[in-house]
Amino acid sequence: MTAISREDVAHLAHLARLCVTDEELDLFAGQLDVILSSVAHVADVAADDIPPTTHAVPLTNITRPDVLGPCLHPDDVLAAAPAAQGGRFRVPRILNEPA
Repeated sequence: MTAISREDVAHLAHLARLCVTDEELDLFAGQLDVILSSVAHVADVAADDIPPTTHAVPLTNITRPDVLGPCLHPDDVLAAAPAAQGGRFRVPRILNEPA
């Protein structure tokens, strides 16, 4: 694998609208080369018989069934609200959106 050059780093910095010094170009070139080499090494290790995963261990959502239970009457809930209108909670308008 070819090492990343100062010119490559300067080009990337230009694309990202970053102002970097000559010393930083040398520093970043070395750091990016290490990063790219590490990524290439991981790609070499990956085997075709191992499926790609997003987590090291399988994840399972634990859910419970919805069960209908006792609830408050809407009038009781709205009576405790700071403001209500038309059977709904009244909240301040945001971002000057139309009503």
